[in-house]
Amino acid sequence: MSLVRNIIFIMLFTCSSLHTHAQEKTDIWLDDLLRSKASPLLLHVLNNPDSFQYQIIYTEINRDKHNVPHFFNHYLHVDRNRYFNPASTVKLPTALIALEKLNEYKTNGINKYSAMFTDSSFSGQTAVRKDTSAENGLPCIANYIRKIFLVSDNDAYNRLYEFDGQQMLNSRLWKKGYTDVRIVRRFVTMTEEENRHTNAIKFVEKEDTVFRQFPAYSKLDFDFSKQVWVGKAHYNRYDSLIKTPFDFTRHNNLPLEDLRQMLQSVLFPASVPAAQRFNLTKEDLKFLYQYMSEYPFESKKPSYDTTEFFSSYTKFFLYKSDKQKPPSNIRIFNKPGWSYGYLTDAAYIVDFDTKTEFMLSAVIYVNRDGILNDDKYEYTEIGYPFFKEVGEIIYQFDKSRRRTLLPALDQFKMGYQ
Repeated sequence: MSLVRNIIFIMLFTCSSLHTHAQEKTDIWLDDLLRSKASPLLLHVLNNPDSFQYQIIYTEINRDKHNVPHFFNHYLHVDRNRYFNPASTVKLPTALIALEKLNEYKTNGINKYSAMFTDSSFSGQTAVRKDTSAENGLPCIANYIRKIFLVSDNDAYNRLYEFDGQQMLNSRLWKKGYTDVRIVRRFVTMTEEENRHTNAIKFVEKEDTVFRQFPAYSKLDFDFSKQVWVGKAHYNRYDSLIKTPFDFTRHNNLPLEDLRQMLQSVLFPASVPAAQRFNLTKEDLKFLYQYMSEYPFESKKPSYDTTEFFSSYTKFFLYKSDKQKPPSNIRIFNKPGWSYGYLTDAAYIVDFDTKTEFMLSAVIYVNRDGILNDDKYEYTEIGYPFFKEVGEIIYQFDKSRRRTLLPALDQFKMGYQ
């Protein structure tokens, strides 16, 4: 009889837990793996999921005899309904939609290297006529994308957001199944109405205007019904302390699962349904792989001061916390973001020597005082060490696990300068 009661208790407890955390995905195996190797700092984070709001996805990749990859995700506290500010991770889909849109305009004689001049068409907008970081001094989509992945350049993102147009950018992502994604803001102070307006743009080849894009206005209806408040106080744009939580209700949104899936769709297009893929050419993919994995010191145009933009500047997993130069046999294809105390990264990590490959995605919130916009976040003390250590634990595990067949990784070997 006691056995029956125990079974009933377990069933009730399980049902109650599922009801309470119905949206959360957690794999006890992944939790156990991390804890078995964790430092005291990482254990502190793992023991406080509500404070640090961390989410982790480890994706195993196994190849079949045809070298076709098969994916298996392990989750830890992953909940698409728990808001985090995606920061610069929205630059990934913005760049992909820009390339997709550009491919539809090829008949107009333009490509990602065509000179792209942006006009000012509405309040708050700025014009662009030159790009001193480019080899020819002219702005173009290719160089904007380079800068997005090399150093997470904000102005480059703004220009691609304007080329995409808010309505096209979001509606295309929704059509691909990313219905929870919302990209509604440039990374510069603007009103909601100003962000709905995007600039007139013209493309020029050999001093001839070959294509004009007229100013656009987004008429999309976004679901802002779910209120999102974070922290206990915040500083406003005038540096005044407001003793209320910060309102993220109408900010950008990009769930970690969707970010991870977008990265997979670029690196392994055939692994996702056709309707979810981005319309990119083989040359586009090679271009993306190059700059997703290249380090700032390897780039000549644009070139960067490596004392500021060090090798692991945009590589959170494995390296970020100590700024060390990654070994040549390891490459990380990724897009991170950092803002308001949130750190996020989605990465595909390859060790060409050991034939190791896996995907790793995570987010953490590090804001001990609960005040936003005070620039007092524990990025260095907790955030970056969290990513470095989680990356190391998963890398060592994945490198040592038994694979039936080793992957052929030639498509990810780029020729860096």
